[in-house]
Amino acid sequence: MRQNFDIELLPEAVEFLENLDEKTREKIYFNMKKAQFINDNELFKKLNHSIWEFRTLFNNKSYRLFSFWDKTGDTDTLIVATHGIIKKTPKTPPKEIKRAEEIRKQYFDIKLKNE
Repeated sequence: MRQNFDIELLPEAVEFLENLDEKTREKIYFNMKKAQFINDNELFKKLNHSIWEFRTLFNNKSYRLFSFWDKTGDTDTLIVATHGIIKKTPKTPPKEIKRAEEIRKQYFDIKLKNE
């Protein structure tokens, strides 16, 4: 079975994951890995034109890692996880989507400067 995309974690996403307990972190990594091979909206869902989320439900808590596609390099399937939250409401908070969009913009601004 072929992997559909690579995942790169930005520092905020790494920090979010490192602050979780080991079992929760392992479950999130497992689901992210699974999402690389199978197309499942329960694991990886599009939120708007540019932002997606990795979704994990574990111990009755909803974890979300926001991400976006980077199609500027040789691999047009790179997912960059921006940051994570523990979701407290049924709807994803708009401010978190906006934050992911801002991180995405910064990412591409920096990338363009370094080319």
